[in-house]
Amino acid sequence: MSMTDPIADLLTRIRNANANHDTRVRAPYSNVKKNILRVLKEQGYIADYEAELDEKKKGVLSITLRYGPDGENVIQHIQRVSKPGRRVFRGVEDLPNVLDGLGIAVVSTSRGVVSNIEARKLGVGGEVLCEVW
Repeated sequence: MSMTDPIADLLTRIRNANANHDTRVRAPYSNVKKNILRVLKEQGYIADYEAELDEKKKGVLSITLRYGPDGENVIQHIQRVSKPGRRVFRGVEDLPNVLDGLGIAVVSTSRGVVSNIEARKLGVGGEVLCEVW
């Protein structure tokens, strides 16, 4: 059975591992997911990620989650915005300002997958993949 929304699956795996205070979580590999994780790492929401092969020679992303000094969750909320049934595209002037700048939106642009902050600097809009705070 094929998965209809692999990005939502990645976000759900992160959300569930975060709720259980797991330090690591694994997800199937794709370039878009790797780029989303790169943005989350650059913005400080996850500690690290790494692409590896599992025993069946399939690509796997191994994600190390980040927690605060007292064990509090760094990711309070992670949610898919654009879905297969309802794609959400925004121009540069309409990009979301998540929690008045305390959170980020991950945007797929013509210049690659970037945060909403970086997309504004580049002057490009695109598909709003998810919001994180």
